[in-house]
Amino acid sequence: MSCNRKDNTGYDLKHLFIGAEGTLGIITKIALSCPKLPTSRQAALLQCPTFNDVRTTLSTAKEKLGEILSAFEFMDYEVVSLVQQQQQQTVLIEEEDDESDNPFFLLVETQGSNSEHDREKMEQFLECCMEDGFVVNGILAQDGKQMEEMWNIRESCNPIVKADGYNYKYDISIPIPEFYDMVEEMKDHLSTNYTTRSTRTVSWGHVIDGNLHLNITTPGIFTEDKTLTEVIEPYIFESVIRRNGSISAEHGLGQCKNNYLPMVKDATVVMLMKSVKDMLDPHGIMNPGKFLPSSSSSS
Repeated sequence: MSCNRKDNTGYDLKHLFIGAEGTLGIITKIALSCPKLPTSRQAALLQCPTFNDVRTTLSTAKEKLGEILSAFEFMDYEVVSLVQQQQQQTVLIEEEDDESDNPFFLLVETQGSNSEHDREKMEQFLECCMEDGFVVNGILAQDGKQMEEMWNIRESCNPIVKADGYNYKYDISIPIPEFYDMVEEMKDHLSTNYTTRSTRTVSWGHVIDGNLHLNITTPGIFTEDKTLTEVIEPYIFESVIRRNGSISAEHGLGQCKNNYLPMVKDATVVMLMKSVKDMLDPHGIMNPGKFLPSSSSSS
């Protein structure tokens, strides 16, 4: 096994295995690079009136923070409000706030090696955003404890939404200009096509990468409603494809999305994938039924 950082000799098979979800073989040995933790970290939790303001804030962060920008996380009002209710804490939202006022939240983090320099850049970034009005509320972490509290809000999204009811989860990639259009479209689609019981649509994600975690729950109901699933799928995947996105940004295809692969990949590409699978796993024993579409769905 080579531990060279650069080795351009032959096909890069490790990435083939990394993306194969265990369907091509078993990884028995790895080499890890373990960089040191940054000596300087800054974080701010911000609130924006519109998604266009979110986009402008992202552009400003890239310009003003540059190489020290390490995270730009997005959360909508619905999920932050849910987190706040469950954790019984105030997170920029006051009781009199209306959802329509400033419905988008951002967690911006920097990592660097010079605390004074990084703090100055973060303050300049925040000053610019607030002066121009695309950030209307915010908190700059004063110490490590406040920073962890901010990250706890973001990391609490998934478990708190999971506890809200049965969770229809979608990990998708969407071009940033249409990022939140996807959420609004799904809300409209559900309100028109599903009236059996109430649903809650919440979203968060890595907006800097165009990665949206769109979650639909049935509050207080913890069993799947097949009718609701059929209303959501394949409509959501068709909408993603229409926007030139990806139906799986991070979490793979598994056995829930594998049969939708022919919707997003050319038939020749799918055939090539199957050829690789047949060559490396001729008996089909490696994670069977996952990743590639079943014969009936791809024919």
